[in-house]
Amino acid sequence: MYGLLARPAWASKTVAAGRMESIRHAMLDALGETGDDSFPQTMRKLRFARDVQGLWYLRGEIMEALASLHGEASAQQQVEHLSVLFQGLLPGGLSSRVSPLKQLNH
Repeated sequence: MYGLLARPAWASKTVAAGRMESIRHAMLDALGETGDDSFPQTMRKLRFARDVQGLWYLRGEIMEALASLHGEASAQQQVEHLSVLFQGLLPGGLSSRVSPLKQLNH
C-alpha cells in the first residue's frame, strides 16, 4: 500500500531541479538587463551555480547589486521575496531567520 502512495525518489529530484531553475531565473530577472553589464561576475555565478545551496549563498551578492541599482530598501524586499522561493529546498541550518531588528520595528 505504501509503495502505491509514495512518490519515487526521481520525482522529488525532478521537482527540486525545476524549482532550482525557477529560483535561478528569478534571481537573474531581479538583476534585469543591466546585470550583465554592471555585475557580470555575479550573473556568471548565478548561471553556473551547481546546486540550490550555491544559489542561496549568492543572495548577498544580489543584495549588494540590487542596492546599488535601486536602493537598499527595495533590494531588501526583493531578496526577501527570493528567499521565500527556497522554502523546503534547504537543509535546516540554511534558512532565513527573522532579524532581531525587524522584530523591534513591528
